[in-house]
Amino acid sequence: MPVKKKTTKAAESYFAAGLNIVPEDFTRINNDVNGNPRYVIHFLNLLSADDRWGSPMTIDQKYNLALQKAKKAGGKKFHNKMFGGGIVFQSYSLPQLIKTLNQL
Repeated sequence: MPVKKKTTKAAESYFAAGLNIVPEDFTRINNDVNGNPRYVIHFLNLLSADDRWGSPMTIDQKYNLALQKAKKAGGKKFHNKMFGGGIVFQSYSLPQLIKTLNQL
């Protein structure tokens, strides 16, 4: 017989909320070679709560899902030892980028 999980109203609203990215989630890094500003965010910030904890995916699968979402908004893998699991965005308008990412 399957075990029924108990969930609270707070947990249900958290899972239904989707993404809630704020400017503090980003780290400003050096400009690219053309002088364009760049920002890095950890891949877990691009996943909904249901994607993080509600599905039995491996870390690699979660990273690929976050990267797939990020590419819709112009994100790329951040290949650097400084920030493991990072996704980089090139943007002059951080508020507009945040708005775009929260709508994914």
